[in-house]
Amino acid sequence: MDKIYDSPQAALDGLLFDGMFLAAGGFGLCGIPELLIAAIREAGAKDLTIASNNCGVDDFGLGLLLKTKQIKKMISSYVGENAEFMRQYLSGELEVEFNPQGTLAERMRAGGAGIAGFYTKTGVGTVVAEGKDLKTFNGEVYVLETGIVADLSIVKAWKADTTGNLVFRKTARNFNPPAATCGKICVAEVEEIVPAGRLDPDHIHLPGIYVHRLIQGKHEKRIEQRTTRSAAA
Repeated sequence: MDKIYDSPQAALDGLLFDGMFLAAGGFGLCGIPELLIAAIREAGAKDLTIASNNCGVDDFGLGLLLKTKQIKKMISSYVGENAEFMRQYLSGELEVEFNPQGTLAERMRAGGAGIAGFYTKTGVGTVVAEGKDLKTFNGEVYVLETGIVADLSIVKAWKADTTGNLVFRKTARNFNPPAATCGKICVAEVEEIVPAGRLDPDHIHLPGIYVHRLIQGKHEKRIEQRTTRSAAA
């Protein structure tokens, strides 16, 4: 089966609908599926629930979908530099479910592995645990977290082969692999596609069985903040 599509619009054709649940990879502005996000904005799907570490910035990444009011709920860990995220949350326009970063990553991984839920100590005694089942193991209290299963996963990788095997670069591995596995359908955008067999099997981070559609494109290299250090006097 040919997994390679000519454009992000073609790769998303027939997959989008109002009210759907998406999982999006990326960490800050590193490794975000920017081309697919732009295509979702163009398609106009609305009332979206999106699980992602953060929500981009005001003019880039998932922040673009916030600006067009296409996101109904965010399941995330970090507001970051996104003023519109904060404004919509504080005004009651956006529903937000905050998760500790490790918990969110594990919820995605668990969903992809067919695990309905797991207990963790993270968040016990805080608002994160409110309304959730608590259980004691060996004298320690744990909170039940549920696995995430999304209608669609969108991720960004460095390289892919034609069968969908993916290789990520550095920080982009933080959320892209678990996000990819928890979607019923996974669409990946990559910087380079090579023939099958070209990738060293020991260097593959995500097997192609998880990836249903692929696009190749040019990506903007952004960071959230620049830091400077003056030379010593």
